[in-house]
Amino acid sequence: MHSVYKNPLTERYASREMTELFSDQKKFSTWRRLWIALAEAQKELGLDISQHQIEQMREFKDMINFETAREKEKEVRHDVMAHVHAFGQQCPDAKPIIHLGATSAFVGDNTDIILIKEALHIIEAKLVNIIRALSKFALDYKDFPTLAFTHFQPAQLTTVGKRACLWIQDLYMDLKDLQHILDTFPLLGAKGTTGTQASFLKLFNGDHEKVVELDRLIAEKMGFSSIFPVTGQTYPRKQDARVLSLLSSIAQSTHKFSNDMRLLQHLKEIEEPFEDAQIGSSAMAYKRNPMRSERIGALSRLVIVNSLNPSITASQQWFERTLDDSANRRISIPEAFLAVDAILLIYINIAKGLVVNKKVIERHVKQEIPFMATENILMESVKNGGDRQDLHEKIRKYSMAAAAGIKEGGENKLMELIAQDASFKLSSTDIDSLMDPKNFIGRSPEQVDDFVHGYIEPELNKYKSIPDISVSLTV
Repeated sequence: MHSVYKNPLTERYASREMTELFSDQKKFSTWRRLWIALAEAQKELGLDISQHQIEQMREFKDMINFETAREKEKEVRHDVMAHVHAFGQQCPDAKPIIHLGATSAFVGDNTDIILIKEALHIIEAKLVNIIRALSKFALDYKDFPTLAFTHFQPAQLTTVGKRACLWIQDLYMDLKDLQHILDTFPLLGAKGTTGTQASFLKLFNGDHEKVVELDRLIAEKMGFSSIFPVTGQTYPRKQDARVLSLLSSIAQSTHKFSNDMRLLQHLKEIEEPFEDAQIGSSAMAYKRNPMRSERIGALSRLVIVNSLNPSITASQQWFERTLDDSANRRISIPEAFLAVDAILLIYINIAKGLVVNKKVIERHVKQEIPFMATENILMESVKNGGDRQDLHEKIRKYSMAAAAGIKEGGENKLMELIAQDASFKLSSTDIDSLMDPKNFIGRSPEQVDDFVHGYIEPELNKYKSIPDISVSLTV
C-alpha cells in the first residue's frame, strides 16, 4: 500500500478513537442502528412489523457485508440503496421493511449528526485536559516575574502564570461555545424526501400524531432529546457551519499558543518537551526546534481555512435539497475533526511537559528592569527633595547612555549611573529595593488566583468524570 496516497491525519496525527469514529464500520453500523430504530418505532406505532424482523436486523447490525454493498453501488450508483440491498441480503425476512418510508438523508444526515456529536465529546475531553494542565502550571508560576511583550518589544512585567491564563481563557471560551452547541444539537429525525413527512403520513393513514411521535421515538432511541422542527430533505447545512466555526475557533486558540511557545523557545525562556534521542535538524545537530508547536500551527491553519467549506455549502443550498454538498462534506467535516483532534493531542503533550528556564527569564528581567524602574526612582527621589524636571532629564540622558552600552554588547549600567548621582538622594540599597521585579507585576498573582479559582475550577468540576489523558507523540 505504499503506492497510493494516504491521509497524514489518519496515518500520523489523529487519535485512534477519532479515526475509528469516522470509519466506514462506524458509519454503516450507525445506518443500521437507525434502520432498526425506525422499524422499532413504526412497530410501536402499529405498523405490521414483527419482532422477528427486528431481531434479525439486530443480529447483523455490526456485520457489514462491505463487498456486497460495494458491488451493488457500482450497479445502482446509489450508496444508500446499495447498503439497503446488502443489509436485506443478510436479513431476508426483514428486507421488506428496511428503510420503510425513509429517504437517503434519514440514514446519511442522522448519522452525520450522531458522529459529529460524538466527535465533539472527544474534543471536549481533550480541551478539559489541556485546561487542567495549564491551570496547574498557572498556579505554580503565578508570582514568577517575566518580561511581557507588546509588539514583541519588552514591556512591563507580567508573570509566567498570568501569561498562561491568556492561553487558558481562549480555550475556556471555546469550551463554553462547545457546551452550547452540544446543548442545542438536534437530530434530523424522519422528515421524508422534502421535509414534509408525507410518506410517513401515508404509512400511518393520515394520523399526524403518530408521525410526530415517530420523530420523537427515533430521537429518543438514538440518544437525542430534540429534533429539528422543520427541514428540507436534509438538516440545515448551517449546522455544519456552526460546528466548523467552533473548530476554527479552537484552532485560532491553539495557533496563538503555538506562536507564543515558538517565540518563548527562541528566547530560551520556556520550551516544549524534547526527548533524549530527538533530532532537531538533519544538518545542525545542536538545534532544539519547536516542532510540536510548529505542527500545531500548521494543522491549525488547515482547520481555519477548511472552516470556509461548510459556510459556502450552507449559502449555496437550493430549496429543499441539492447534492453539491455531499462530496465536500465527506472530506471537510471528518478532516476538520481529525485535525483538531491531532492539534489537541500535541497541546496536551506540551502543556504537561513545559520546561521553564527560570535563570534565563531572570536574566532577561534583570537586563530590562532598570528602564522600568525609572518612574519609581523619579517619584522616590522627588519625595526625598529632588527636582522632578532636573531628575527627569538626567534619567533620560542616563537611559540613552545605558541603551547604547547594551547595543555594544555590555550590561545595563543605568542603575549604576543613577546611584553615582547624589542629586537622586538614593543609596544603592534604596535602588535595589525599588528594583525588585515583584514591584512591577501588578495584580498578576491575584488575577491568576481569581481566574483559576473563580472561573476555571468551577468549570472543571463539571468534568470530574473525564480522566486525565497522557500523550506520547509517535512522530
